[in-house]
Amino acid sequence: MPLESDPVRRDLLRVSGQDGFREDGVMTDTVVSSATKEVVIGFDRPFVVIGERINPTGRKLLAAEMAAGNFSRVVSDAVAQVEAGAQMLDVNAGIPLADEPAILAETVRLVQSVTDVPLSIDSSIVAALEAGLAAYKGKALVNSVTGEEERLEAVLPLVRKYGAAVVAISNDETGISEDPDVRFEVARKIVERAADHGIPRSDIVVDPLVMPVGAINAAGATAFRLIRRLREELKVNTTCGASNISFGLPNRHGLNAAFLSMAIGAGMTSAIMNPLHAEEMTAIMGADVMMGHDPNCGRWIRKFREPAAVGDEAPAGARAGREGRRRRQAAG
Repeated sequence: MPLESDPVRRDLLRVSGQDGFREDGVMTDTVVSSATKEVVIGFDRPFVVIGERINPTGRKLLAAEMAAGNFSRVVSDAVAQVEAGAQMLDVNAGIPLADEPAILAETVRLVQSVTDVPLSIDSSIVAALEAGLAAYKGKALVNSVTGEEERLEAVLPLVRKYGAAVVAISNDETGISEDPDVRFEVARKIVERAADHGIPRSDIVVDPLVMPVGAINAAGATAFRLIRRLREELKVNTTCGASNISFGLPNRHGLNAAFLSMAIGAGMTSAIMNPLHAEEMTAIMGADVMMGHDPNCGRWIRKFREPAAVGDEAPAGARAGREGRRRRQAAG
């Protein structure tokens, strides 16, 4: 069942310890939901893939279709991403000179009609975020809030009003710092300001802002350091735009896969990414196995076990067992 979104009820859950905090006070779980399905982002849980493809930025054909009221590509992208393994979908309608609030609300309604996964409602325009949240059924993830004062005071009341979770991007009026300690302090500021609005840290997923490693050679190491601090000191879940790391470099999927595996090892718990690339998805599944987040390697085995070909002989042990049974039956 979806987590109760009424603010008063959520405060009661927080007091009773049912809002994602363990008894020792350490946050582990960020719960989001559709009308019928719940997804939990957490330290001790499988990595959550948030599909990125319902976004017209850089996709001229999709942008033109959405502006004209043609959502057929949105539907096919939604279905394809879920079939490829996305547990959530990011929905964006940022089209220049278009009615973004109306288009985003319609996109949210349409995507919820064809899939049951929770959504991340993504816009830089506050009115569009509110339109998307008003249309949404369940507990959404709002993408996003930054440390800028104007953005904090515009977005956090919406998050509280609709009982949503929120992506906190660790930049502010000064821009994006290359110093991971500065970005950590911006994240801390957002968490503290959210608390002032009655939003628990379990409802905050921090984006540490992954930089292109081709431009900043230490970008990967910086990201891993920051992810560890966010987990261990601030005790928040994390996400990122995973493909940023490989921008401008060849064999981007190979680099993305390496980054995702190492980021999961550092403690990252979700990413906004394209689930249609098998190399990255395999890396995530393998990292889940290595982190102990795939009990008995069940998901890995179900995905990659090769079925026995028709007519293949059983393994030697099985043949020996049958022979033994036949001998015992004959002797009896």
